[in-house]
Amino acid sequence: MQNKTRYFIILLILVPVCFSADILLGSTHIPFSIFVDMLRGIEIDETWRIIITELRLPRAIVAVFVGIALPISGLLMQTFFRNPLADPYVLGISTGASLGVALFSLGGGLGMVAIISNFGFASSWGLIIAACLGALMVMLLVVTIAPKVYDTTSLLIIGIMLGSVTSAVVSVLQFFSNPNELHAFLMWTFGSFSGLGWTEIIIMACFIVPLLIISFTMQKPLNALLLGENYAQGLGVRISLLRFQIIIVASLLAGVVTAFTGPIGFIGIAVPHIARMVFKTTNHKTLIAASILIGCNLLLLCDMISQLPGFQSSLPINTVTAMFGAPIVIFVILKGRKSRLHYS
Repeated sequence: MQNKTRYFIILLILVPVCFSADILLGSTHIPFSIFVDMLRGIEIDETWRIIITELRLPRAIVAVFVGIALPISGLLMQTFFRNPLADPYVLGISTGASLGVALFSLGGGLGMVAIISNFGFASSWGLIIAACLGALMVMLLVVTIAPKVYDTTSLLIIGIMLGSVTSAVVSVLQFFSNPNELHAFLMWTFGSFSGLGWTEIIIMACFIVPLLIISFTMQKPLNALLLGENYAQGLGVRISLLRFQIIIVASLLAGVVTAFTGPIGFIGIAVPHIARMVFKTTNHKTLIAASILIGCNLLLLCDMISQLPGFQSSLPINTVTAMFGAPIVIFVILKGRKSRLHYS
């Protein structure tokens, strides 16, 4: 218990440290004294104020939101499928969200899509709705197929194939779209926390905060589900309701962040496993909180690296998350049988 408390304290301390560092570092270095003066309400140069409040601060907040949403979505899916390699990216959920965004942004003259996209705030809501519907569609397909597949590898292959099908549809939409729409969509697919304003952040918060609260209320049923559906039913868990909650929460969390930041890979699968390795538990009361803190710190770190401090360019966030996430996935696969014991 003491070790768990110590780890939680360290992670809690690291969040504001990483958050501040993400704001200070970038192509333009911001002196720490300037940042402190702004926090104290002291008047600072207008250029510094714009960089901090309009560029760096929103980006850091978005990184935190992604660090919360994707790990929780991945954790729920791993428990739901009792599969250590399940996550929104691997099972095609993020690709489904990409299809929704593609239909919305590359739809051209598709009736209401074209009309809604002409209005700023409405467009933000439309983007989220389209991404969530796309993610939910693929999630429902995977859930429908899962009971008929008893092999973990086969389920993952099916998820990848569903992702390939949705990617093919997206490619067709790209082929028929105009160059401006195509360029904007391709930039979106690289993944980025930049370019989002306070309106988008408020919309993300309207989804993520309630979904996070719902996730915390599912801790005990999720623990029971790990031991099997029959055992969970014996404890009074309503399996059908729990399945519905997991599908909705996991899909919405993945869809919302994907709508604004693009598809971000490996975080959903890697962070829950890091939490299990650090805290050595499968108890969701610990794992949900640990995944949130680890996810926030990791995404803030990835964002710092992607900004290439000292250079005038930046990397797509996906390239950085892959550097951290891919080794974790390889480790889980090599761990093999030992890992799957927690899900059988």
